[in-house]
Amino acid sequence: MNTTPSSTPPSAPRATSTAGGRALVLGGGGSTGNAWLIGVVAGLFDGGLDVTAADLTIGTSAGSTAAAQFAGATPAELYAAILTAAPPQRTGVAGSGRGRGPVSGRSPVRSAADMMERTATIIASAEDAADMRRRIGAAAVDRAASDGARQAQWRATVAARLPSQLWPERTVLITAVDARTGEPSVFDRNSGVDLADAIAASCSSGSAYRIGDREYIDGGYRRNENADLAAGCGRVLVLSPFGGRSRTPSDWGLQLAAQVAELRDGGSRVETIFPDSSSEHLFGANAMDLSLRPAAAQAGYDQGKASAGRLTEFWDGAGLDGADQS
Repeated sequence: MNTTPSSTPPSAPRATSTAGGRALVLGGGGSTGNAWLIGVVAGLFDGGLDVTAADLTIGTSAGSTAAAQFAGATPAELYAAILTAAPPQRTGVAGSGRGRGPVSGRSPVRSAADMMERTATIIASAEDAADMRRRIGAAAVDRAASDGARQAQWRATVAARLPSQLWPERTVLITAVDARTGEPSVFDRNSGVDLADAIAASCSSGSAYRIGDREYIDGGYRRNENADLAAGCGRVLVLSPFGGRSRTPSDWGLQLAAQVAELRDGGSRVETIFPDSSSEHLFGANAMDLSLRPAAAQAGYDQGKASAGRLTEFWDGAGLDGADQS
């Protein structure tokens, strides 16, 4: 495990070769969100549009896992794996609130619900986004200290989901937040951090995840999609399992609409895909219900395939006027 991570403030420009190129943004959304993301990309692919060849991919939380999965397997393989997976046991299943694996004695759904309640209290009492990140980080550090076995188990769970343990050659950014300072962090293949560690940090909601001498929490505490990190790209496609919503006050500016406005102000054309109204029940409070992954993947696939024709013109740089689509 590498122990010398670097962190780049999200407000600072990143020196990449993606200026004017195409960016794929994969937002957070738990286990069902990950399945939906895979379904959307598989549907787009089968509709004739391969977005996995983006010049820049930004992954947050469940989206960070998807970003790495797309780099090591085809959308069709990933989609089929979800549909053919053995049904999970729904009683006596242990989990951390972030996926499979015996990390605690509670079900993923119950653990996720508890975490949502705890963080909702912190959000309500925070003065601003920075204060919220520090408070949630402090609580996550305390929880990690009381569960010494979690780190290794969580890393093993994350690593098992990845087709490859190596960073992809194309530009992939994985987001996290420093649990001690509340400062956002962005990992890439030049950060000196193993891919599995970067993703484990980006997905670490309930307990802080240690890399070297620093600890991290979920990248969604910066912004759930972190689409603004695609600044400078000509075309940006955002897939948001949470439908662009934020649990934080709108005046904090963390919601996707604010990110899209920033991108467009900078000259980017932006398109979004959200879960449709018939599948919204698969997310939110149900985001960690593993039994819903096939339904979420199927819903995403149907949306992706239906959107492929429209988005092909956008992705190729022709046709659409950049209006936000959901």
